[in-house]
Amino acid sequence: MKNLKFIGFIILLSTSFLFVQCTTDSPEAIVGPAGPAGQDGINGSDGKDGTDANSSCTSCHSNSHREPIESSYLYSGHAAGGAVGYAGSRSSCAQCHSNEGYIDYMETGMTNPDGYANPTAISCTTCHSKHSTFDFENDGYDYALRSFGPVTLITDETITLDYGDKSNNCASCHQPRRSGPVDDGTGMFAVTSSHWGPHHGPQSTLLEGIQGAEIVGTESYPAPGTATHRTGSSCTACHMGESEGGDDTGLHSFNPTSTACTSCHGDTAPSKVEGLEEDMATLAALLETIGIVHEGHPVEGTYTVQQAEAAWNYLLILEDSSNGVHNPNYAKALIKNSIEVLN
Repeated sequence: MKNLKFIGFIILLSTSFLFVQCTTDSPEAIVGPAGPAGQDGINGSDGKDGTDANSSCTSCHSNSHREPIESSYLYSGHAAGGAVGYAGSRSSCAQCHSNEGYIDYMETGMTNPDGYANPTAISCTTCHSKHSTFDFENDGYDYALRSFGPVTLITDETITLDYGDKSNNCASCHQPRRSGPVDDGTGMFAVTSSHWGPHHGPQSTLLEGIQGAEIVGTESYPAPGTATHRTGSSCTACHMGESEGGDDTGLHSFNPTSTACTSCHGDTAPSKVEGLEEDMATLAALLETIGIVHEGHPVEGTYTVQQAEAAWNYLLILEDSSNGVHNPNYAKALIKNSIEVLN
């Protein structure tokens, strides 16, 4: 037994010498001497100086730029969010009545079919997201709007509106939700909802001069797209001018300033479309007598196509809310010919 222990000790001692030998090689034997230095490469050409990113960004991303926008926005109908509580939760309404619905529609082409449990009002991030380009010098400021492209109408996919600027974003919502009356084959038309009509948003189509019920009468209709406000201005030019001393006009209040009118019309800028207010009152009285409209709202029932068309035209001009200013000649023709057909 003692011999075995002695032999084991001899083996262990011999092995330790081997480990010592493996770790005592000199550094020179592992790394080797340094090689000769290589030749210098050819000098590259200097790059072109870029735009000062800080100045191009802070022109918008600064408190001095944002504060007037936020203050004026409080005076807008968008900020009020009056319909978000009930319309913003519905899939069919959320596209324009809630922040979540609008974003989904812009990004996917549809809203959530199940609606929205906690919809929020239209805000900055509803219309603005990420820049489509950062080459502002050549491409202009896109203000990170979600929609710049032409807008296909909800009621007629064969019609596309293109204002060529930021106004396309407005037309995404400011368009009718329904088409006008259609003869049921017997000369009649059924109004099946107290919300019937173009539904609050016909501004873009009135401006374009389309989708009114063009009843034949003594007044002729101007060709689509020929209104002066359509050819010589835009939504943003009229509704987003510089503030004139208060937050309740211009900028993001979307309320036109006096300068927005006088810059084109001079000091004689009309405050309304001459005669249209009186004609609207006349048409309203006729429609009330028929029973198809009561206090500015449609009444369910079955009516002649002519009666329904006259009601449609009345609601279109009423809900446009510009008192015909968007397209005076088209508005006057629609209302005057509607009065004639009812008389």
